[in-house]
Amino acid sequence: MRRALVAVVFGVSVVTLAPAAAASAGLAGLAAAPDQRPDQRPDQWSGQRGTAAGERVVLVGIPGLMWSDVTPEDTPALWRLAGESAIGSLSARTVRKDGTCPYDGWLTVSAGVRSAVGGRCGMAPTPEASGQGAVVPEFSWLWEVREQDDAGTLGQALHTAGRTTMAVGPGAALALADRAGRVDVYAADVAQAAEWTRADVVAVEIPDLIAPYVSADRLSEVPEAVSPQARRAAARSADAKLGSVLPRLGQATVLVAGVGDHGPVPHLRVAMLRGPAMNDPATSGPATTGPGGAGAGGPGRTLGARSTHRDDMVILPDLTATILARAGVAAPPNVVGVPVETHGTGGGSLAEGVAALRTADVAGQTIRNTTGAFFTTLAVLQVLFYLTAFLLLRRRDRLPAVRSAAVALAAIPASTYLVNLLPWARTAQPVLTLFASIAAIAAALTLAALAGPWRRGVLGPLTVIAAVTAAVLLGDLLTGTPLQLNSLMGYTGVVGARYYGLGNIPFALLATAVLLVTTAAADRLVRSGRKAVAVALIAVLGAFAMLLDGWPGVGSDFGGVIAFVPGIAVTAMLVAGRRVSVVKLGAFCAAGGVLVMTIAYLDYLRPPASQTHLGRFAGQVADGTFLPVISRKLGAMLATLLSPNLMPVVIAAFAFLVFALLRPGTASAGVLPIAFERAPTLKAGLLGALVSGVVGMLVNDSGAAVLSMALALAVPLVLSAGIRALQYGEPAPAAAAPSPPASLAG
Repeated sequence: MRRALVAVVFGVSVVTLAPAAAASAGLAGLAAAPDQRPDQRPDQWSGQRGTAAGERVVLVGIPGLMWSDVTPEDTPALWRLAGESAIGSLSARTVRKDGTCPYDGWLTVSAGVRSAVGGRCGMAPTPEASGQGAVVPEFSWLWEVREQDDAGTLGQALHTAGRTTMAVGPGAALALADRAGRVDVYAADVAQAAEWTRADVVAVEIPDLIAPYVSADRLSEVPEAVSPQARRAAARSADAKLGSVLPRLGQATVLVAGVGDHGPVPHLRVAMLRGPAMNDPATSGPATTGPGGAGAGGPGRTLGARSTHRDDMVILPDLTATILARAGVAAPPNVVGVPVETHGTGGGSLAEGVAALRTADVAGQTIRNTTGAFFTTLAVLQVLFYLTAFLLLRRRDRLPAVRSAAVALAAIPASTYLVNLLPWARTAQPVLTLFASIAAIAAALTLAALAGPWRRGVLGPLTVIAAVTAAVLLGDLLTGTPLQLNSLMGYTGVVGARYYGLGNIPFALLATAVLLVTTAAADRLVRSGRKAVAVALIAVLGAFAMLLDGWPGVGSDFGGVIAFVPGIAVTAMLVAGRRVSVVKLGAFCAAGGVLVMTIAYLDYLRPPASQTHLGRFAGQVADGTFLPVISRKLGAMLATLLSPNLMPVVIAAFAFLVFALLRPGTASAGVLPIAFERAPTLKAGLLGALVSGVVGMLVNDSGAAVLSMALALAVPLVLSAGIRALQYGEPAPAAAAPSPPASLAG
């Protein structure tokens, strides 16, 4: 038994590091950046989407604008417009690591895909006059030097469809320029612009809010470079310009967006849409009333998109797709965004809607700023736990305390999701409230696991914690993942790596929890002679969780399916008493790859606007443009192997496992062998979880985070079961051992 576990711990790594698995690592990383695609030249336009009839569309970009800037007193024009519009948050993330400078934001609108200009991070260049229009300088430089092959996608599509463009300001010209860098009508600023109704599509740059943060054509590297008073003054200036523009736009559809950050720290920005559809009884919601100030009686709708699967959040490429759709122009396939959608709020004032969007930014910022400290603390706790357990178990001292600590550590992951059922981000001290709430929830789960009627069973507390973890994540998937968003072990719109579905860390926790729960249930079935039913239970429940993990629009997790399949298969085979070989393990990994590519192909068959990143990746495989994605994601995975927050957990847990198996009397007083003797299927669940964790580490760009979280959940729970088994006394020799009571199996 010990040899089998040690062999799998080390052998799985060798198998999954084969070239085929290494290639899969890059493919799976797509889940971390659902709207990014490799460069594709805009002249490769086919399979287009759009509407036949067009509207006049105006995009007003105010880089740096947040919902905290919008108030009835300081920005009355914005407040009134918000009351007449659908409102949401804009995730302005591009491909730059920290923050989105105005140049990158406007370039992303132009390209329809996340873009960055490289080292330069400031304002867009001033266009050169050409008749009534203008030409953006350096446009050929973008194509030839910076390899921004998608630049000009929006403007070229509009010109190809016969639509005229008008830009006000350098950033607006960059957004609407065609592949030659040309716009039809140009004005340097709002004061010089005239004849607003001449063009079909208009873009307006209002730089007043971002200007104080730019020096020598570079965005400040200080998070808050100006005082709150200066920022309010800049917001009032921008609002005054917007107020002068709105009456001149007629019946045009108006988009307002904060297309960029005001420093190195990303934030959720303002997004608004006012247009004819807002007055359509078939699509608009009930008018809102209440103490919302001017404009509080607007449609009362939120602005979201299928790109984020959120009713109140959009991304920069969605602006590109929305402009094209509203203008009646088919979107080229390299545009990864989708047209925005409006959703009813069910009532509530404008003030309440704006407050909710401000809270979303606070939540995202809190998670972004504290994630590092959280994982560092978790790593320290894990390492200290293994060291303390090693010392105490050798003397068989304080076993109940070690067991309680093990269960408490395993309860932390589920607590990081359950805390989002509480309004912690609305409190005066969100960081303190967040961590205090997580600690309280973890304590409650620990108490429930150790004090309930199941406490007498060897697998009782293990089953409770694993079942709660699995139920929380499965329920979250089925309800649109509200708990993973803005959670310490999930993702945030501020960072913009993922907006929906199952993240890499949640996958590790789900796979581990499901395999432990199913083997705990299978243990009783095996003891009663129903081994076939036990194997079927593991296969069915595991397959259900795996399909939710990988299904487009639910989990949308590419690498998770590849890793889940071998974990389920190994667990089921061990419970069935079958031998697992290296060849079989490789076949299971390959089967996972085939299954996820089948799911991706089915997603690819759907209309482009309905596809998730899984379907888009299948399209990239078909046209041969997927290799840059593989390279980028493989590099990200390898970088995690040096993480000071993740690798200590992996090393400490693996060292404890291997030492405890090779030297059970020295390391753990024989706790693990006794646990496997009392609950034979527990070994199968642990091995299956380790297989999924190791494969998941290699096929996801989160790398070591996947394996470290699988170990952080599985090892303490298995150790707690072993301590409980030890408290029952040493098992009798095999020849004379009676069947243990069913209660021991939990």
